[in-house]
Formats: sequence, structure tokens, C-alpha cells
Amino acid sequence: MDSYLIRVNGQGDHAPMLDVHLKTNGNSISLGKVKGRKPRWAVRASEMSKKTFNPVRAIVDSMKVEPNPKKTMISLSLGDPTVFGNLPTNDEVTRAVKEVLDSGRYNGYAPSVGYQSCREAVAAYYNCPEAPLKAQDVILTSGCSQAIELALAVLANPGQNILVPRPGFSLYKTLALSMGIEVKLYNLLPEKAWEIDLEHLESLVDEKTACLIVNNPSNPCGSVFSKSHLQKILAVAARQCVPILADEIYGDMVFADCKYEPIATLSTNVPILSCGGLAKRWLVPGWRMGWILIHDRRDIFGNEIRDGLLRLSQRILGPCTLVQGALEHILHQTPPEFYHNTLSILKSNADLCYAALSAIPGLQPVQPAGAMYLMVGIEMEHFPEFENDVEFTERLISEQSVFCLPASCFEYPNFFRVVITVPEEMILEACGRIQEFCEMHYQGAEGAQDLECDK
Repeated sequence: MDSYLIRVNGQGDHAPMLDVHLKTNGNSISLGKVKGRKPRWAVRASEMSKKTFNPVRAIVDSMKVEPNPKKTMISLSLGDPTVFGNLPTNDEVTRAVKEVLDSGRYNGYAPSVGYQSCREAVAAYYNCPEAPLKAQDVILTSGCSQAIELALAVLANPGQNILVPRPGFSLYKTLALSMGIEVKLYNLLPEKAWEIDLEHLESLVDEKTACLIVNNPSNPCGSVFSKSHLQKILAVAARQCVPILADEIYGDMVFADCKYEPIATLSTNVPILSCGGLAKRWLVPGWRMGWILIHDRRDIFGNEIRDGLLRLSQRILGPCTLVQGALEHILHQTPPEFYHNTLSILKSNADLCYAALSAIPGLQPVQPAGAMYLMVGIEMEHFPEFENDVEFTERLISEQSVFCLPASCFEYPNFFRVVITVPEEMILEACGRIQEFCEMHYQGAEGAQDLECDK
């Protein structure tokens, strides 16, 4: 009868060894010492990282195209008002930060939700009888992006869904998918100045709907909702008992012929987390100062949502303390003419761009009312050599060195987005090149039909 003897040797830092002896028909055979299982490197990316997907980066990074070397590149793609230096922040804003830096009093850690005095300053700035605020209703964050992330994280669990505008800011989807939250896209209507298709919106609500995102004024549309339309949105949310995450980073960045209404000022019963920050209105996106304003007049959120936001904010130690120290001065001492001048430049650029692009056959721009953007429809049937808006904008780069984001980045094909923060002469030059491009490729009804037949 065969027998087997296996001894495990090993001590100290040495790996265990298997000393194997086989006994067959009375004869002992030694197989010597065989090493045991050796640890192996097996580092893998997390499931959260694998689910994180930025549609803008996915589309733009795949656009392997070189600009026309004979023409200077004009980028109308990046929503950063500081890029060209024509929209500096106000001197009061920078002076406030310099004084805080020199004081040496804001070099340490702040509470995770922000200094109490800074929360009081934000509450005082936004407080109004229609939507009262106190310091405990304010959470300071590292930019509006983190405000949106915290608001989503406190309202939705994996497996639930959120309602997101189409076209809409791509970050909503990026954050939600990384958290295992489903995204349902509701339509905006270009023929109605990008108002929400309320019937479509309400049809998407189910028992797993955690919140409705309302972005007003809009990126990428540049639209501003009227008071009556906001009231209709609130009526849907109230009927369906769905809280609102209001992305209002462009709040008050509206043109003179339009009025901005914070949605919380119109709500008596729908709880709202309003996200904002310094980035756009004060023209300092790199300073990373944002906030969440908690509007909960019926105490529907209760302590649970507030406590949840507090715990989530403790994952990092809050936004930059230097900017926090300057916040009260920035909010209350920035002169009104600074805001007025910024909006005058944006309004002038928007009007120039809209007029120029409206005159180009095959393009259908939608007049913006605020923010920093303008959306342009492409009548693709008149540009049959291009498959879609991505190919259209790729060729615009390679032939005219003008870079606009294809609206596929915002889940809305056959449009492109123009950023209107660039200097006026650059807007005019870009529009002239876009006109030249379209005239080169435009096909009338007969020409387009012939080209399709040739394919």
C-alpha cells in the first residue's frame, strides 16, 4: 500500500517549504523540498474607478485631429472665463485674499463644513424672506463640483436613479455612475428656449427616483427659466415627492432683459439642495470655493440629510481656508459695477455670435439669456459628408482651427456648444471661419440628395 508523508518546514522570514516523501511498495522516494504558494502582486482598480466615465473627455480625447497649421487655434470649448485674460476678477476680490494671507490667521484646518463665520456670511448673502437661511443651512465645499457630489451622495443610494437634463452638464452622469446610481435623461426643448419637457420629465419618475437635478441658468444652453416655468417644475416635484438638487453656479449671471429666480424662493414644500460657488460670477474657478444651501421649510429632510452632509464633508477637511477667510469681504464688498461689466461683455459677445451664426445656412443657434454659452443646431441633412456633430466639429478644427464642443458631450447630438467668454475680436474671427467652413460644405436639398446617392 502506498503512503505519503508531507512535512511543512519554515521559520522566521523564510517561506514555508514542503518536504515530500512517497513510500511505494516499501521503497521510500524523496521528491525533495518544494516551495509553498508565493504571494503575487494583484493590484486592481476599484469598481468605482471603473464606473467613472466622463463623456466630454471620452469624446474629445478620441478626436485625433490636428488644427490647420496656417491658422491660429481659437478654442471656444472650455468653460473657464479666465483663459484669455479679458475677464479678470475684481481688485477687491484679490485684495481680500492677499490680506488674509498676510494675516497668517487662516493657515490651519477649518471645520469640515467650513468656518462658522464664513457660513454666516454666505447665509446672509443669500438670505431672503422667500427662502430664509442661517449658518447651519450652509455647507462649504471645494468648488461647486464637490457640492454636487455631496448632494448626490446624501440623496441617492446605489440602485436608485436621478433625473438629469438633456442636454446637460456631463459631471452629473460622471458622478452618478461612479456611485452606482442610474441616470435618467429628461429632455430640454430648443424651440422653447430650452425649457424642460415637463410631461417627459414626469414620465421618468418611479419608486427608485432619488432626486431631480435642475440646472438654471444652464450649461451648456445658456438658458434661464422663467418664474412660471420654475413653478411648473416645482409642481411636478411636489406631486411626485422628489427633492431637487439645484445647480445654480451661474445664478445671477443673466443678461439685462432677463430675471433670475433662485428656485428655492418659489418653493414652499419641495426640499432643495442648492449648489453654487465663487467660480463663475466672481471669475475665479481655480479657487475651488463652493457651497450647498439647504432649503427645507417643511422639515422633510430633517436631521438625517443634514447629518449625512456633515459626515460626507468629513471625508476631506473642507475647502481652502485662505479663500474662506476672504469670503465675507468678497461677497459683500465686490462692487456692483464688476458684475454689470462682466455681464455686458458676455451679452455683447452672445449677441454678436448669435447674429453671425444665424446668418449661416445650415446652422440654427438658440439665443442665450445668461451663463457663458450658446448652443448651435446643425442641419445635418445639409452637411451629408459628415456623419454627426463629432465629425463636423473635427473637420472644423482641421480646416479652420476653431474648436467647439460637439453636443454629443452633453447627450444631445447634432448641436455644438460655443463659449462666449473670449475677446470680441476672437468671437468675430471664429464666426467668420465657421461661416467659411459651412459655405464650403453646405449642400442644398438637391446636392445633399445627389451625395447620398453617390454613397
